[in-house]
Parts: sequence; structure tokens; C-alpha cells
Amino acid sequence: METESEPYVRLASLRQLHQVMADMNTARSLADTLQTVADGAVGALGYEMAAVNLVRQDGDLVVAAFSGNSAAEALITGRVGSRESWERRLNMGERWGDLVFIPHTEGWVLDDDDVPQWYTDGPEPRFEDEWHPSDRLFAPMYTPGPQGGACGELLGVISVDRPRNGRRPGAWGREALQMYAFQAAIAISNARLRANMQRALVRLEREQQALRASEESFRQAFEYAPSGMAIAEMGGDQHGRILRTNDALCRLLGRPASAMRRYSFADLVHPEDIGTLLRTSAEGGRAELRLGRRDGSYVWVSLRNSVVADAADGPRFLLTHVEDIEERKRRELQLAHRASHDSLTGLPNSAELRSRLSARLCQRPAHAGAADSLDAAYSHPVFDVPAGHGFDFAPGAEGYDAYDHHEHTVAPEDGRDDGTKGLAVLFCDLDGFKSINDRFGHNAGDAVLIEVARRLSNGVRDGDTVARLGGDEFVILADGLGRADAQDLAVRLRNEIIQPIRAEGRAVRVGASFGIGWAHCGMTADEVLKSADERMYVEKRSRPKQHRRAG
Repeated sequence: METESEPYVRLASLRQLHQVMADMNTARSLADTLQTVADGAVGALGYEMAAVNLVRQDGDLVVAAFSGNSAAEALITGRVGSRESWERRLNMGERWGDLVFIPHTEGWVLDDDDVPQWYTDGPEPRFEDEWHPSDRLFAPMYTPGPQGGACGELLGVISVDRPRNGRRPGAWGREALQMYAFQAAIAISNARLRANMQRALVRLEREQQALRASEESFRQAFEYAPSGMAIAEMGGDQHGRILRTNDALCRLLGRPASAMRRYSFADLVHPEDIGTLLRTSAEGGRAELRLGRRDGSYVWVSLRNSVVADAADGPRFLLTHVEDIEERKRRELQLAHRASHDSLTGLPNSAELRSRLSARLCQRPAHAGAADSLDAAYSHPVFDVPAGHGFDFAPGAEGYDAYDHHEHTVAPEDGRDDGTKGLAVLFCDLDGFKSINDRFGHNAGDAVLIEVARRLSNGVRDGDTVARLGGDEFVILADGLGRADAQDLAVRLRNEIIQPIRAEGRAVRVGASFGIGWAHCGMTADEVLKSADERMYVEKRSRPKQHRRAG
């Protein structure tokens, strides 16, 4: 992840970061949670070393977890830095959102304080944004508030050292570390809460006197938990019915406590997520799903179940922890969108275009009919599935009947319009765009690209795809068209593009050359795009040069 920059972040890296955040919330103990936080900063965010400094009851911070260097870990793990020294560090340097960066030019004044620290070896920076061995970067963690934000109480500090690419984090890297610290604070708070609740539940089983004390402790933890909590019945006809909720859950769903007692979570879950809820085991189960609010909207939550048991009578009730993850889901969707869409125009990018195109094509040629499928299916004594089929059914597998149920993508024949409808691929290259960039600058060029993207998007049907390959090249995927339909679409789009465009206070014009290719099964996405690209150049060369720019 350390070599990637916005907006071209690989989905694999986002999944890795998401998995680390999930692991933080599934760790068995507070110690495991703290170590997972440190390991994630190294493994997912790409720093060479990371330490989790946790606030103790006396206010000082102890190095509770370390990752990345065994020698440094042995040196500083368990050592304590005073709260005064930490406050000094967090109030100096540069503010990167919630992060604190202290460059080496300022950090020398901290060399003699009592905060445990280490230094990495390395050469002096050669570039302005290169990491210096004495640079320091801190991500403070604050306890979550009732609405999911920070309430101001310092929980601890994640300190990281030297990104693996040797550069100071960019905008995306800073946002990722800040988001990671926010989620780590929630995970640590929840781990502490779970530990307190487990200790309370142990006391419940011992004796009546301890029971009364533990019930009060449990009530306090339940009522004032920063995230939603609920108690539900277990077993019998009323299994799953909500018995009690805390204020945080009532606020999250916009429902009063009296109304919540009429429901179970199965009544509140989004219809598409009911299967996820049912697959969640009663004990230790965890799921991410949507719950309905009173106003009819839905909110994404992380739901975790624990069984409160009686040693003699068995399970007594189900304790459900509900955490608001709406903001995290929104950021995940934003990051996924940035990875698959062009940052300038907002159109799908080259990778997303190829993905959508490949999803329509199987490896088997489109002209292979049902008879061919049957002949191929019975050509081997054990009835092997035909090669290039595009599916992975094994002989005897459920649903396998030796037929190819894939609806092949076909293309109209060359030279005539026989009524066949296919998937048209229109490759568009702007004429005269380079001269606009050269004469008026890149801002004008960007304005032209944005307007062309808008005109192309408005000129196609719902369900068609308009993508930007890069530079001044665009591609349109339009399904269900004949040859004449595709040609009419190209003419219509070209006539839209050649209209004057306002850019940097002046009217400019560009032309457009279109090449029409046809996708059919048996081709790869690159082959389809290459075919349309070649036809576009044929069309461009066929028009006089003086007519290209004006269309």
C-alpha cells in the first residue's frame, strides 16, 4: 500500500486494510487487540515500525504493543512516558488532520525527554518529501463519543516510523492512518468494555452479594456504553425478542426503548441482510448488516452476540453489541469508487471498463451453437465440460446437465445489417485536443475533457457505459444495437461533441473520430478494444485533416 497514491489504490490493498480493521474487532483480548493494531500499521499501512502507547490510569502512557523490529520491541515495550512529555509532543509540529508530524528540524528538542523512542538508520533525505531518520509521526486515539465521533479523552497514541517507500505519507496515506487510528480507538474501547463485562459476568455466578455488585457494574457498562447494546431472550417461543436496549442503540435507530421491546433484530434487519443475520451463530457470532431506523432509512452496523449463561440452568439471555459503521462503509465505498473511476471526469476508468466488458464474454466462440455444445459434452467417456466454457461445473455437480446456459454475446455480420443486435464498442478519440492543451494550458484541456464526458454520458441510454481510457480517449459500451443503430449513435455523439465548449473564459471546439467494434464471446476485452481502436484510426484517416477538428 505504501507505493500507491490516490486515486489508483488497488482493491487488494483496500481489502487488506479492511481485514486488519475486522481483525481488531475480533481479537480475543485487549492485549491481542493492541498487538493487532501495531501489526496492522506495519502490514497494511506500510510502515517499518509501529508502537501503541496506551494511557494508564495514572495518566502516563506505556508502550503496550510494538511491531516491526524485534530489537526495538525488546528495548521499549513496557516502558512509560510521562503525560506531560506526550502532551508536549502532541502540541508541537505540523497538524495533518488529527495526526501530528514532527520533522527532524524540530524533533531534536525532544531527544532528552522521557518518552520511549527509537531511531532508524538511513541516509539523509535527498528529496523534499523523503522521510528523515529523525522524523516522528503520531496518530492520537480518542475514546468514541455517543454519535461515533471523538469525545476528547485521549485513549492512546499510535507512533509510526518510516514508510517503506521512504516518503512522507501523501494525502491518501494520511487519511488512511487517521481512519485507522479512529477504528483502533473503537476496537480498544470495545475490548476494554468486553473485558469489564466478562469480569462482571464471572462475579454474577459466584454468590448473591457479588451478583448485586456485578449487576450494578453491568448496568453502568450497558447503559453508558458508547455503542449500542441490547439484551434478547434465548430459547422458547419468544427467542430473539429484545428485552432491553441502551440509549446509544435507541439514538442510533431513532426508536424509543418502549418501542424496541416489540421487536427482534429479525424484524429490524434489511430484507437483503436477513440471511446474514440467520447465518450468525448465537454465541460469538459477528455480522455486518443494515438495521432499519424509525424514519424508514437503514444504517450499517457491526453486530456481535454473546451468551450470558447460568451454570445450573444454561443460557439465560443474549447480549448483543451493535456498533455504528456507517461512516466506515461510506469511506470504503468512496475508496472503491476512486480505484475504479477516473478522478477528473468521474467516469469508469480503464480497469473498470475491462472488468465490465470481460463480465459479458466467455471464452467459448459465440458461433458455437447448442448442437456443438452437446457434441463437445459427450466427446469424452466421463462427459467432461467443454473447454472455454466460461464455467467451472464439474461432471456430476449440482446443476450440471451438459448444456451451456450462458447467453452468448454475438455481433452483427460485416457488410450488412441483418437485424442482429449485439454489444457495440465505440472507441472515441478527440481531434484537435492537443492544440487546446498547447495553446491554452492544461486547465482548459481538463475543462474540455469534463464537458465531453458529460455530453457522452447524456447522449447514451441508462445502462450503457461511458469510460475514459486516458488522455482524450473514451469508450462507450452499448448493448442491444444493430449496425445502423451503432452508426447513428456515433453520429449523434459526434455532433454533440463538436459544439463549442467554454473553457477558461473562451469558446473552443474539438472534433471526434469514432471506431465501432463488436464484442462477442471467444474474444478478450483487449481484443475487442483493439478492434474498435483500429476502426477509429481508419475512420480518422478517411477524413480530410482540415475537417477533423470541426467534425
